Amino acid sequence: MYWENMGVKICLLVLISILSLALLAGCGKKPVRGGEEVLATEQIGKSGIGPEGMPGMTEVGIGETEIPGKAMGTAADFGETISEGRTSAPMHPVYFDFDRFNIRDDMKSVMEENALFLLDHPEVMIEIQGNCDERGTNEYNLALGERRARGAQAYLVNLGVNPDRIGTVSFGEERPLDSEQNEDAWAKNRRDDFVAIK
Repeated sequence: MYWENMGVKICLLVLISILSLALLAGCGKKPVRGGEEVLATEQIGKSGIGPEGMPGMTEVGIGETEIPGKAMGTAADFGETISEGRTSAPMHPVYFDFDRFNIRDDMKSVMEENALFLLDHPEVMIEIQGNCDERGTNEYNLALGERRARGAQAYLVNLGVNPDRIGTVSFGEERPLDSEQNEDAWAKNRRDDFVAIK
């Protein structure tokens, strides 16, 4: 009887050890592939009013781990010209959906091109400037702009860009590109700019 109980205990210990090792092997750092990784499901502020006037904030994009091979321009005149918004050429800004801070599917190729340029030109330092449209409170939009900038930073880092080369700042709703009050204008103002730092 004693030896039977001892045999069962040993079998259980071996089984637990094997399962523990399997779980530990599966808990390593995994690359993010093919989509968004939810980083937060929180609502900012006590008012319940979301960024740009809507409740809730649900996700932020991180990025793909692979970059397709594309050639980018040179750094000769980098920072001297603007591609769109306030972004330094040859990079491009990234635009966001209303009340979101995830990298949209149609913006992932833009992020990859920006990353390729930065990887090809390690001397370039940038600041990602998060912006919002005018809807919502100033405080909420500042927080949303920060999440947009940090989400883009994380995306670039995930693509291999050194995080020490990327600063972030939020301007919230304070620096609109278009002052009209319609969806076209608001869509232009919901963006991250990638600005060269000299």
